[in-house]
Amino acid sequence: MKTLKSIAIAACLFMTVGFAKAAPKTIDDNAASANSAVNTYVAAVSQGKTEGFGKVVDPSAQFSILQGKNILSFSKADMMAFVKENKNINQECKTSTSVVESNPDMTVVKVDMDYGNFVRTNYVTLNNMAGTWKITNVYSVVK
Repeated sequence: MKTLKSIAIAACLFMTVGFAKAAPKTIDDNAASANSAVNTYVAAVSQGKTEGFGKVVDPSAQFSILQGKNILSFSKADMMAFVKENKNINQECKTSTSVVESNPDMTVVKVDMDYGNFVRTNYVTLNNMAGTWKITNVYSVVK
């Protein structure tokens, strides 16, 4: 009888530990995933590290840059070609990121690339698409 009680207690303890470790995915996990996508973007555009870049950009993503009074727009294919041309080229800039807005479905991150004489500010919009964060829009302004 003692053996049966010991086995039952051990089984309950084992199940309790198992359930405690099986935490569901939370918003913080989603934020980490969005952060990973932004880090991939920053590595690609500022350091020429292209690995994984195509996976974090949505096929319909738009990239725009304000140049004087003109707005130049590019597709994912255009951006992929640019990143490929600049593979392993490290930009001489200091990069910083800050979250402008974030919720479980959408995040906007401001990415500043300070070149000393000017700053390129990129507003990166990410959308949570069925649990996967994708870059859907990047709007850049040079100051």
